[in-house]
Order: sequence, then structure tokens, then C-alpha cells
Amino acid sequence: QVQLMESGGGSVQAGGSLRLSCVASTYIPRSQCMAWFRGTAGKEREKVAMLFSDGSEYYRDSAKGRFIISRDNAKNTLYLQMNSLKPEDTDIYYCAAGDCYRVFGGNPNYWGQGTQVTVSS
Repeated sequence: QVQLMESGGGSVQAGGSLRLSCVASTYIPRSQCMAWFRGTAGKEREKVAMLFSDGSEYYRDSAKGRFIISRDNAKNTLYLQMNSLKPEDTDIYYCAAGDCYRVFGGNPNYWGQGTQVTVSS
């Protein structure tokens, strides 16, 4: 069973930056995908950024040009560099991993526990 542990969330002012990290308890094969989602209790989680097994990337429109997803396989770690943050970015951010079709469809094999990001105006 893979465990994902996020860190790096916090409170920043608009225009600031945060770097989220997600450490996996075991090696995630390159054939599997990893992603960042956002959401709050009672709402469906939205995919923010995703790394595909071929190295290609997906970003939701609101994240394009501001967020960068990356992966360090040697450290079993996924990152999300968040720049030019806006109040509407405020949410709980979740790390996800697993079969690519499941991750892309919003039903990944594994979820992290989430880290809170709060952006004030």
C-alpha cells in the first residue's frame, strides 16, 4: 500500500509563492502517473496539474503559466511550484498517484491527506 504525504502548504499574500511536496512511501513506477488536485469537504476534487508516464504535463486553465509540476524519482517526491498566487487558489491540495487513466479520471489508486493553501488579498 502506497502512502502519500503532502507538505508545503500555508498562508501567503496574493502574488506570493508556495512549493508543495508529496513524498511517496515507496517507489512509484514511471509507468504510473502523479497529479495534484484541489478540493474541500463535500465538493468534487478538481485536477490542477498532472504528470503523464511519457513526461507530458497537464494543467487546468487557471494554473497555466503560474504552476509547475515536477517529479524527483530518486526521492519518490512530487512537487507543485505555485507562483503568482491568487485568493481563488485557496483550497486543500491533494497529491494523487496510480494508473494514469484512474488519475486522469479523478479516481486515483492513492490519495494523500491534503495540505491547506490560503491566499489572502
